Amino acid sequence: MSQGNTAVPDQLKTLADAQALIDSGQCPIPPREILDRIAGKWAIQIIVVASRGPVRFTELERTVEGVSRRMLTLTLRNLERDGMLERTVYPTVPPKVEYQTTPMALELYEALLTVTNWSRKHSACVARARENYDRRLNEEASSGNSMTPTKIGVAM
Repeated sequence: MSQGNTAVPDQLKTLADAQALIDSGQCPIPPREILDRIAGKWAIQIIVVASRGPVRFTELERTVEGVSRRMLTLTLRNLERDGMLERTVYPTVPPKVEYQTTPMALELYEALLTVTNWSRKHSACVARARENYDRRLNEEASSGNSMTPTKIGVAM
C-alpha cells in the first residue's frame, strides 16, 4: 500500500472541509460506517498494539485477549482495506508477515489516548454514579416502586 493511499488529501485539512464534502453529498463513505469499523472491540485493541511498531500476527494473537484467529484475520483485513494498517510480507520460509499502523491510524490512536485519559479522569465520578444508581434501584425495588424518572445530580 502506498503512502499516498493513507495520506489526508490536501482539500481535507480541517473538519470544516470534511463537513463541506458531507453536506454536498460528496462524502464517499458515510462517517457512521467508518466509526462502526474502528469502534469494534478488536479494531481498537489492534490499533493500540500496532501503534507501538511493526507487529506479527502471532504477537497480535497473544496480545489481543479473547480474539479468535478468524476474527483477528478478518479485522486485520478490514483495517488494511480501510488504510489503517500496512501489511508487509517478507519472502522467507515460512513467510514472515508484519502489520504496521499508517499515519491515519496513528492520528486515530492519538484520539483514542484522549478518550482513555478522559475515562481515567472521570473514573471516580462514574463509579460514584453507578453506586448511586444501584442504591436507588435497590431502594425502589425494596419499597415496591419501579424506577421513575428523576433528576439526580452527581458531584464532580
